[in-house]
Amino acid sequence: MVLSLYAILFLALHLLPGMKSSMVHLNKNGYDGVVIAINPSVPEDEKLVQNIKEMVTEASTYLFHATKRRVYFRNVSILIPMTWKSKSEYLMPKQESYDQADVIVANPYLKYGDDPYTLQYGQCGEKGKYIHFTPNFLLTNNLPIYGSRGRVFVHEWAHLRWGIFDEYNVDQPFYISRRNTIEATRCSTHITGINVVFKECQGGSCITRPCRRDSLTGLYEAKCTFIPEKSQTAKDSIMFMQSLSSVTEFCTAETHNMEAPNLQNKMCNRRSTWDVIKDSEDFQNAPPMTGTDSPPRPTFSLLKSKQRVVCLVLDKSGSMDSEDRLFRMNQAVELYLIQIIEKGSLVGMVTFESFATIQNYLTNITDENAYEKITANLPQAADGGTSICSGLSAGFQAIIQSNQSTSGSEIVLLTDGEDNQISLCFEEVKQSGAIIHTIALGPAAAKELETLSNMTGGHRFYANKDINGLTDAFSRISSRSGSITQQAIQLESKSFTIPGKKWINGTVPVDSTIGNDTFFVVTWTIQKPEILLQDPKGTRYETSDFKEDKLNIRSARLRIPGIAETGTWTYHLLNKQAKSQVLTVTMTARARSPTTLPVIATAHMSQSTTHYPSPVIVYAQVSQGFLPVLGINVTAIIESEDGHQAILELWDNGAGADTVKNDGIYSRYFTDFHGNGRYSLKVHAQAKKNTARLSLRQKQNKALYMPGYLENGKIVLNPPRPDVNDDTAEAEVEDFSRLSSGGSFIVSGAPPAGSHTHVFPPGKITDLEAKFKGDQIQLSWTAPGNVLDKGKANSYIIRISKHFQDLQEDFDNAALVNTSSLTPKEAGSIEVFEFKPEPFKIENGTKIYFAIQAIHEANLTSEVSNIAQAIKFIPPQESSVPALGTKTSATSLAILGLAVVLSIF
Repeated sequence: MVLSLYAILFLALHLLPGMKSSMVHLNKNGYDGVVIAINPSVPEDEKLVQNIKEMVTEASTYLFHATKRRVYFRNVSILIPMTWKSKSEYLMPKQESYDQADVIVANPYLKYGDDPYTLQYGQCGEKGKYIHFTPNFLLTNNLPIYGSRGRVFVHEWAHLRWGIFDEYNVDQPFYISRRNTIEATRCSTHITGINVVFKECQGGSCITRPCRRDSLTGLYEAKCTFIPEKSQTAKDSIMFMQSLSSVTEFCTAETHNMEAPNLQNKMCNRRSTWDVIKDSEDFQNAPPMTGTDSPPRPTFSLLKSKQRVVCLVLDKSGSMDSEDRLFRMNQAVELYLIQIIEKGSLVGMVTFESFATIQNYLTNITDENAYEKITANLPQAADGGTSICSGLSAGFQAIIQSNQSTSGSEIVLLTDGEDNQISLCFEEVKQSGAIIHTIALGPAAAKELETLSNMTGGHRFYANKDINGLTDAFSRISSRSGSITQQAIQLESKSFTIPGKKWINGTVPVDSTIGNDTFFVVTWTIQKPEILLQDPKGTRYETSDFKEDKLNIRSARLRIPGIAETGTWTYHLLNKQAKSQVLTVTMTARARSPTTLPVIATAHMSQSTTHYPSPVIVYAQVSQGFLPVLGINVTAIIESEDGHQAILELWDNGAGADTVKNDGIYSRYFTDFHGNGRYSLKVHAQAKKNTARLSLRQKQNKALYMPGYLENGKIVLNPPRPDVNDDTAEAEVEDFSRLSSGGSFIVSGAPPAGSHTHVFPPGKITDLEAKFKGDQIQLSWTAPGNVLDKGKANSYIIRISKHFQDLQEDFDNAALVNTSSLTPKEAGSIEVFEFKPEPFKIENGTKIYFAIQAIHEANLTSEVSNIAQAIKFIPPQESSVPALGTKTSATSLAILGLAVVLSIF
């Protein structure tokens, strides 16, 4: 059961919109549909486009040979931003957009670093989100540092497409091998070089000295650097150092370095990169091409983004009369038109029942009068059947008859009804080139809705009974152009059931990255409440300041004049009714200025569909520009069709579902299934009491920057890169609040709500560390849960051996440690356990390996943890490190006595 459960989890390659929905597909060994998008803030430069073409062309051939004649790039679209001048060769995009591109070209935030990287935070074998190249990387000569751009692209493509990880580790660049040698963390170990410390550098030359060993760890000192020889014979690996001319392959099972403490070994259970690639979906359908010819050169399409075109296609059938659905739809649409849609967008509206009516052709949203032209036609009565295809066809007509193309336009389709005729218009939808965002309102909405979103790259949402689900969905449907400063950001979205004659109070922080175009909206179900809103400086806004809509859709809105004050805003609402009623509060804002990148939060599930008992992972990314925001509280709210809500705190601790600690990606397993059907996801990210900080460090999963190479016995240096010192690696971020819908996902095969079964084991421990403390061993790790990363495990099994392979290949027969005194802590806690490693004799040079399993009370067992190593070691009185220029790949350790060492595999 456990093995099949994890096989399902790790092989799941579905990505839910909200993360992204790549259009790439493999067709007879060639990749079609690759999208490379240039950010609107990048200045126009023909050389940039030319260099992108050259990079992909070179990468195609390199990739073809690296995959043993299996895959290459056939068709690539380059998305030109609206900010560039139009040219005759620029075509109209279809579903291609910046926010769903496979590769983005954008400046780094804070002008820090040009290292190419892939935003990748799924499990082993799961696709990444996007590759990020800076314009500077694409326009300047980086050949000595990273190797050719084509090689770098293949390194990053392997992250993005196949879910493999780097074979180096900047945080642990060296480790002690089973042969008692200090090795550079790499794959393969056939790559040779020297280890030096740079003392003084002027111009292109440096004074170096041999590395000294740290007396605590037995490893090299922190400043030690591995400098590879320029001329190598090793062919692998692309995921370590693609810059070496000899490197043309991925590490295979034969050449893979299982000992290296890198992310590939941690995430993929010490499997080689080639083994993971071979198991990918791509390679199940791509046998090697015959012959000896190189693949055909890629073809490129230049597509230019267009003005945003959105048509609302809204259900007004008879079923919309129940549960106030028509009212709630109108409230959410009004919010979307006034607060969310970007100025300058073209918006139309269609309503449908058994037939469809075009209520508004495309209107340019320039001012409040434009909004009112559309809101005036919102449906006031519900009647008739449900014909979704009629609504979509009318939506296309509204766009075409406004002299716009459906290609690249967006349809927002909202319905609560069943319709078994949707498949009849699938072909029309495909041919339109439009993007369909679907909002399923209530549990009876047509089951085929998601197919429309999936085939067009649109978002998909599920909203249940309260207005917040709808407003959250509409708030997420923002511009796909990459212009983040123009997008509306949701700060608050709360619903309260207020007893008669009672007050409710609340606060919302407004941080300095936002404040422009700020709205505070209150809705009610019976009677307008008394409203009091106060800004941080004490300015009060009362009920009379709020504008009530003309359509009697029970909402009142205040647009804050100018720029909203930074600090804590306070609101008070009084239910003037004798009966209780539901009140909601929504607050949105845009970036403070076009040059201020706001803090944003996005969320998604690891899979768009899951079949019980396969768990899914909730992901939330919190960032400012490309920099992660750390140290905040992130909560997921997941609601099933029967209205059951699961509240889940997400973690960025590098354990359990979380790939990397402190990368601004907050994750957690979700196992609290409450029946089958649609589930909605919403995430609330909050920074309180000045705990938030901005990480200025380089990201994981990036191309390795090489400071230099050893050539003919001499070190040839590369230009230095901008770096961040440890004392300035983080910047403070003030308190903020963000809400974001993560769309919907579908569950099947789940037991009825309330039935309890034990199917999920404790999570795998991935951060086990070991060290000697005198004659004692100290182990530390992050506690898993009883159910993956939830609750407390029942017990632990710890085994030890003097041989790495014993734990790797035959864990159950290795020596057992007495853990009777060890009581598991709550998931996410730090566990520390000390013991005497009997029956082993401890002497100078003793090396011991450790691994651990967690046990559920129903005897479900976690996977075996990573293998940790401890060595009893004291460095010699005098260093015996080889002198500069010695051509070795490792340094032998002289084992003389008492010390500590840790290493993670």
